[in-house]
Amino acid sequence: MNALQTFWPLLTLIAHIALILWLVTLILLRPRGTSDARLAWIVLIVLAPFVGAVAYMFLGAPRFAGRRRRQHASIHADVSGLRRGRAEALAQCVAKVPAPYDRVFTLAGAVSETDVIGGNELTLSRTPEQFADDFVADIEAATTTVHLLTYIYLDDAIGQRFGRSLMQAAERGVTVRLQVDSVGSQSFLRSQLRQKMEASGVHIVEQLPARILRILFSRLDIRNHRKIAIIDNTIGWIGSRNIASPDFAPKARYAPWVDCTARLQGPAIHDLQALFVEDWRVGTGESLEEMLLELQPTPVADSCLQVVGTGPNFNNEALPQVLQACFYAARDELTLTTPYYVPDVATESALRSAALRGVQTTLIVPARNDSHLVGLASRSHYGALIESGVAIYEYQPGLLHAKTMTVDQSLFMIGSANLDRRSLELNFEVSVLGWCPDFTSHLRFLQQSYLENSHRVEGPRWQKTPRPQRLLQNMAGLLSPLL
Repeated sequence: MNALQTFWPLLTLIAHIALILWLVTLILLRPRGTSDARLAWIVLIVLAPFVGAVAYMFLGAPRFAGRRRRQHASIHADVSGLRRGRAEALAQCVAKVPAPYDRVFTLAGAVSETDVIGGNELTLSRTPEQFADDFVADIEAATTTVHLLTYIYLDDAIGQRFGRSLMQAAERGVTVRLQVDSVGSQSFLRSQLRQKMEASGVHIVEQLPARILRILFSRLDIRNHRKIAIIDNTIGWIGSRNIASPDFAPKARYAPWVDCTARLQGPAIHDLQALFVEDWRVGTGESLEEMLLELQPTPVADSCLQVVGTGPNFNNEALPQVLQACFYAARDELTLTTPYYVPDVATESALRSAALRGVQTTLIVPARNDSHLVGLASRSHYGALIESGVAIYEYQPGLLHAKTMTVDQSLFMIGSANLDRRSLELNFEVSVLGWCPDFTSHLRFLQQSYLENSHRVEGPRWQKTPRPQRLLQNMAGLLSPLL
């Protein structure tokens, strides 16, 4: 009996140590990932081996099922080949970006496989009402195709209004294709609205289906977070807005959700459409590549734009690299808005460096975050940012969901990606990097309206944060690489 009593604890201890060593070895052998992410996983596994083991198996790497990964790689290669074949046609759309900002676009091209293209027009949609009216007007004027990709589609007032417009377009012979994320649009996919839309001829695809059995082969939390619309191959929409009313019923206590969306015309539509076509073929197997050959790169204005699509299968390091280049290129002013601020070490270092060398650096985030853990983790970064001279403002009226950046009132970025590890490393995202002083001034004016409704986080006051609260923030901050 004594021997058995000694044997089982010893066996348990050996299994405990073996599990830790095995998982640590797996983490260190990962070909991708940052050192801080590896360290965070190791700390979690050492402190809670069995919980950490389960978490790492399901959340530790941006993995897809093998078949989907290979399929996606093949489709991406096909679409990229068509994109590279446009070089001669784009000769009339030369982008004239002055130094030193031209190097930012050169980097973006190297890591995202797209080129900066001149001859575009970008119009900012300042309010949800303006966006809804203009978007519906574009759908009502469509003659051939309406393509819409969104993370969240809600069966609310906006969802119903857009649904009616899409159904009417399909009924008059327009080909309407709608892609929605399986998790973000879960309720819509089970709704009567979906059934009505499909009965009217709207083609609806559930992207990245979240099924319990898939968890054995793929991470269920890797989502298609893009927001894209392309109408008649000539008009595009880009930004942070989901198809949902600002009161956002699932999380109404944080409402209104404040977003930024822009209407695009010009040659850059091709790269926006390429992302939609790629996602559509992944979800359905149907090839729409011929639509990319129909696009004629005709200049319509003078905005220089570059579409940056990122995802876990390819280009998933592009966005942080581009952001860092923008931060280092800033000379006078750098302003960012994001609902979730949990960046990697290199991106935050570049942001702090901008402030330290005298650039007026401003970060605007929501005062109340719909993710309590992310909110705590964000605040764990405040101290170092404030010490470096970054001005932090917390938006008060609702959840600031706009993802925007302006640099020196001439360089800008808008899109679907947050400044957190999920957007920077895991999800499928789309951003538009651009050089256009006129549009940037409009975007900067919108950012200023956010500032006017925000409270600044003052350094001396922040230093007096109660210890229990700071403890929670810093504990959440330890998980930053995993969020």
